[in-house]
Amino acid sequence: MRGRHKLMATLSAIALTMGWPAHMVASSLADPPSLLAVKAPPAELQDLLPHARLIGQTRLSVWGFKIYDARLWSPPGLNARNFASQPLALELTYLRDFKATDIVDRSLKEMRRSADLSAAQAQQWTAEMLRVFPDVKAGDRVLCLHRPGINASFWLNGRSIGEIADAEFARLFLGIWLSPQTSEPAMRLALLGSAAREP
Repeated sequence: MRGRHKLMATLSAIALTMGWPAHMVASSLADPPSLLAVKAPPAELQDLLPHARLIGQTRLSVWGFKIYDARLWSPPGLNARNFASQPLALELTYLRDFKATDIVDRSLKEMRRSADLSAAQAQQWTAEMLRVFPDVKAGDRVLCLHRPGINASFWLNGRSIGEIADAEFARLFLGIWLSPQTSEPAMRLALLGSAAREP
């Protein structure tokens, strides 16, 4: 048991070094369920994004610890290089508990990979995200619907939790996963599927 605690402490330190909150290392090392073969879009998308189909899916893991499963939904004809001009939805199923503040901090850090944000802009978007983003528990499903040039709308387990009516925020937020500047290029390719390979 002592060895297990030492392992958890070491992995927590690594998580902090990588920029992830230490409590992402759960008290149990049991593996969560595998990615399920999902073909039908979530119920909340059926009216909001007609003809949406699954483009790609993947799992984010950090140092062997599962963080979330991600799925990208879009109508046919997604152009990966111009994703911000198209309606699409990103679905995250969390495999660990996270505080909203940690999700916001990480999101802002990742968005800064694609753009220089002023202190005022960062402060405004932090407040907007804290207004909308919930604490999540393992098994919670968060959906972000990108309406190009309009906003990003969010759902938690099928229930609307708010929107951020800022087209630039929506572009940079989706860019966390879909921009060429993402910190997880393999995840980007998996989510975009064949769209990433089109000229």
